[in-house]
Amino acid sequence: MLRKNKMIYRAVIILMFILLIKPLYSQTGENIPEWSKNVVWYQIFPERFHNADPTNDPTACRIGDPYGFDIKAPEGWEISTWTGDWYQRAEWEQRTGPRFWNSVFARRYGGDLQGVIDKLDYLKELGITAIYFNPVFDAVSLHKYDASHYHHIDRFFGPDPEGDWEIMQQEDPNDPDTWQWTSADKLFLELIQKARERGIRIIIDGVWNHTGRDFWAFRDIIEHGEESLYSEWYKINEFGEEYHDGFDYDGWWGYKGLPEFAEIGADLHPEVKEHIFAVTERWMAPDGDVNRGVDGWRLDVVEELGKDFWRDWHEHVRSINPDALTIAEIWDDAARDFVNEDLFGVVMNYRWAYATHAFFIHETITASKLDERLAALRNDFDPATNFAMQNLMDSHDTERLATMIVNNHKAYKEDSKLDNIEKALDYKVHKPNKDERQLQKLIALFQYTYVGSPMIFYGTEAGMWGADDPDDRKPMIWPEKNYDDEINHPYGLERPRDTVSFDHEQHRWYAKLGNLRTKYPGIIGTGHYKTLYTNDQKQTFGYVRYDDNGDFAIVLINRGEKEYEFKITTDIVQMPEVVDDKITGRQYNITDSTLKVKVPPVSGKILMQ
Repeated sequence: MLRKNKMIYRAVIILMFILLIKPLYSQTGENIPEWSKNVVWYQIFPERFHNADPTNDPTACRIGDPYGFDIKAPEGWEISTWTGDWYQRAEWEQRTGPRFWNSVFARRYGGDLQGVIDKLDYLKELGITAIYFNPVFDAVSLHKYDASHYHHIDRFFGPDPEGDWEIMQQEDPNDPDTWQWTSADKLFLELIQKARERGIRIIIDGVWNHTGRDFWAFRDIIEHGEESLYSEWYKINEFGEEYHDGFDYDGWWGYKGLPEFAEIGADLHPEVKEHIFAVTERWMAPDGDVNRGVDGWRLDVVEELGKDFWRDWHEHVRSINPDALTIAEIWDDAARDFVNEDLFGVVMNYRWAYATHAFFIHETITASKLDERLAALRNDFDPATNFAMQNLMDSHDTERLATMIVNNHKAYKEDSKLDNIEKALDYKVHKPNKDERQLQKLIALFQYTYVGSPMIFYGTEAGMWGADDPDDRKPMIWPEKNYDDEINHPYGLERPRDTVSFDHEQHRWYAKLGNLRTKYPGIIGTGHYKTLYTNDQKQTFGYVRYDDNGDFAIVLINRGEKEYEFKITTDIVQMPEVVDDKITGRQYNITDSTLKVKVPPVSGKILMQ
């Protein structure tokens, strides 16, 4: 018995030792496709990217829809002018009420898939290697998070909206064997192929917890009530004539325009789940051909669905294409709970954005504190996962990066949605100045050289600015277009007159950074990381990215207001006699194994052999 107890004791000690030396992160990383470890992402909000085909512009009443276009468009509604002053309200908008917010969500600008195809070379030149699309499925709204059909691309994104509606009426939407390919569907598949020819991957937005009221199954419940075949698909509380639709149901966060699917425990209703699985396969392997499908998914509000569903869905995704990437929309530390071998590959790395904003923009943390926060984020996951993390600063759910900088007295996302006058009184909607643009360039340098895959929200590289939704969703600024000055304010407050034009200097900067990652993927992309230096008083820090061959890039960041001389020594890599600044082309000598470099204020350097 004594011998047995000693053996148990020894086993416990060994186990405790293993646990102590084991890194905090999961050791898996098996579900991270190789292609995703060194990409430059570009997020496209389709309705606002580029209108290349005016013949498919949205109409006030969607073709064939018995429920009509629920924007409640007043008489005179028309497509908004792409190049107009954002806060200028057309005559039809003024009839909706006195506030900018009364009408802005009823606007349509006509962005379409042909517009993306026409700009693929622009993205290629920018160094983009992967596109994340906000929802492209058929839906009433401008944002498409209120799907009418998952198995069809929005009819107004394609070349023949009326013909597509006729095709859709020939199907049983709950029977995949009857599904056909509309002109919009075919154009999307063509877009995938044309992007792939340029080395650009495609992922799309999946919204599996709620639909729009216009969704075909929800419509059937409205028409047939409790007798509907789909009456159990949604969270319906009670049927009764006293309710507007003949029944009461749960809407997403209380909003009835987004009815929620029914759940059973930690899973979706089995029939809903079956439909979503069929939709998933349709877009990942059109007609059974995985080479024609999307490369992965970004999933909306993942914490609001149970893990049983997500595990089964991921098993399904990886059975179709093991090389697919799944990205979860998670804003906080719950990321640790949803990224592992049987769930999501990575997350939209908002935690990285919070830390970066706090140091560079809000200036509420020091360089050493930034280093601590970044190290904590890296320690949550294995290296492969960290390489593929989608490092973003702005998106369709935040204010624009340029406007974050203009409003540097605000924390990330703080009062950035100007839905009342009190917020607007303390928020600047004007264009960034030269110094603010310089800070944007420094943040981009950090974003492109740090561990993870940078993601650019459409137009950030073109100089776009704007507060949170809806102001972050302005039409894209293109160099070939002439735009009206911005002179109006959403609440009639005073503001400067701002010229609106494509910012060639910012664009060149982002293109330079993107192409550096393409040129040195094993160093800046998937290289190891080590902090070399922090100085809290001067708000400076430096780090090195390096590979197993000894090749390296030393990145020096000066967030301070004065020039700073870095003196860097390291035994991490073998220092050569000379290094090149990949930004300016200047060379620096290394003496006595020490690199001395003067870095101007609010700027950085990338130094390589």
